[in-house]
Amino acid sequence: MTIYEASERYQIPLEILREYESWGLCGAVKKVMGAWQYDEQDIEHLGMVMTLNDMGLDSNEVETYVRLTLEGDHTEPARLAMLNRIRGKTLDEIHFKEKQIANMDYLRHEIQKRMEKSHRKI
Repeated sequence: MTIYEASERYQIPLEILREYESWGLCGAVKKVMGAWQYDEQDIEHLGMVMTLNDMGLDSNEVETYVRLTLEGDHTEPARLAMLNRIRGKTLDEIHFKEKQIANMDYLRHEIQKRMEKSHRKI
């Protein structure tokens, strides 16, 4: 299938497909009459690319992860370390957001308390 068919059928943005092609990782992708042709293995790899993008990995991290995956099972420790690092970073971001929410809730509570107090005086 062509880049446009793959994009439409699997809802993969063209930018991601073009980036995938630029990495040179798609051994099965062939140019036929000037157009790239994707097979099912490419679609599986692109599914992984989409998942990694959704997880917040940047383009370089996605490329590295996909390259490691294609090298085989002996790269599992490196992939696990990469996922653990990204997971830790994501947890740090979540904890920071939780702290922001706690601070907002405190300020909201203080304002509500003052508003209730002023309403009682009326």
